[in-house]
Amino acid sequence: MLLIIDDDIAIQTSLSLLFRKEGFAVRVADGPFETFEVLEQETPELILLDMNFSVSTTGDDGLRLLRKLREQIPQVPVILITGWGSIDLAVEGMKAGAKDFITKPWQNDHLVQSVRTALNLAQTAPSSPNRRKLDQQFRFDNIVGEDPALLDILTTVGRVAPTDAPVLITGESGTGKELIAEAIHQNSRRHRQPFVKVNLGGISATLFESELFGHVRGAFTDARTDRVGRFELANKGSIFLDEIGDLDPASQVKLLRVLQDRTFEPLGSSKSRTVDVRVICATNRNLEEMVSRGHFREDLFYRINLISVRLPALRERPGDIPLLVTYFVNNLKTIYGRPDLQVSSTAQKWLKNLALPGNIRQLKNVVERSVLLSANEELQPDDFERNLTAGAVPQPQRAMPDVGTMTLEEMEYQMIQRAMAFHQNRVAKVARALGITRFALYRRLEKFGIPYTTEE
Repeated sequence: MLLIIDDDIAIQTSLSLLFRKEGFAVRVADGPFETFEVLEQETPELILLDMNFSVSTTGDDGLRLLRKLREQIPQVPVILITGWGSIDLAVEGMKAGAKDFITKPWQNDHLVQSVRTALNLAQTAPSSPNRRKLDQQFRFDNIVGEDPALLDILTTVGRVAPTDAPVLITGESGTGKELIAEAIHQNSRRHRQPFVKVNLGGISATLFESELFGHVRGAFTDARTDRVGRFELANKGSIFLDEIGDLDPASQVKLLRVLQDRTFEPLGSSKSRTVDVRVICATNRNLEEMVSRGHFREDLFYRINLISVRLPALRERPGDIPLLVTYFVNNLKTIYGRPDLQVSSTAQKWLKNLALPGNIRQLKNVVERSVLLSANEELQPDDFERNLTAGAVPQPQRAMPDVGTMTLEEMEYQMIQRAMAFHQNRVAKVARALGITRFALYRRLEKFGIPYTTEE
């Protein structure tokens, strides 16, 4: 049963008809008093809550009732709905425990989608995930590992994939955030529709609108033809916004509007277009810290962070390193025509002790270099040691400065200098070795005043 709490009888009627048509049982309440009368009789599966029950339009009425509902029935998801759309109000509601925030007038499809998503996420999660069972239920073909932390992540992915919940994937560079985003899409109802990837760290502020929302002919000097933006290309499918922590404040505002209203205007056009897209974001930065410092919008953070997935660094799941090495080598056997290639058990144990700041991406690079440059059919520790990328050394041999003798910024400066020297200032190779994007490396080179050339 859905409980609709709104003092406007027209809204009650409209929402009741919509959800009864979708197969839901519905009850309505005019305000707090009627709400608790209903709750004495039965517990709803979900509540749609208006934010105002008086002449005031501050939203205080709805927030007070929301807090009481969270105390009395914390397991029941609540979606806020109001005609006085305020971003600050949305943030307050999400902090108080609301699952989503919808403004009037709403889009029926989007509202129904939001309700079904909240109901699916409210279901009890299965315990003790097992890799074999997960692989039988879901498509995780390209994700390798059996670490309990990874299995918990895959269980979460399996639960949220069929919904349209926005997902924020966090973790260090090279931990496989893009693979998790692809798994969410492949296991969703949208899997036959487009999956569009956007590296926000590689898009300048001046090109942001054109890249994401498109432009019409004549919108700017070089706009000789109309261009379809990434959001429109992803319509009915999913869009993956990588490195969202690198987005500048002005672009954050423009992105928020699309996520809030599901509408956008191509650059140079005054005609709004509606988009139906599932949004998956990723970052290697601490967005909560950025919010507290005022570098990332709090309202945008709550909009993209309904479900958060943190990927562990490879050093946190060393038991998966042999599985990953075997997976990479098996693929490389076919690519390089070496069917007898294998890795010795001694080498597998040695690889587990490597410091790999670039995580899975760096491990793959080490393995491929070793396969390419070694003539042995059974790879030994020496084969890998000769082909280590910058920053990958056995953990027992690492020389770390004493605490207090060097700041993180100084360490970063020295590591970049060493990597630039090792790779002869080849920016692409340095970026891969450090486990960051070229654009992130360019920013650091400029910050530290390290000379470089854009020629590769």
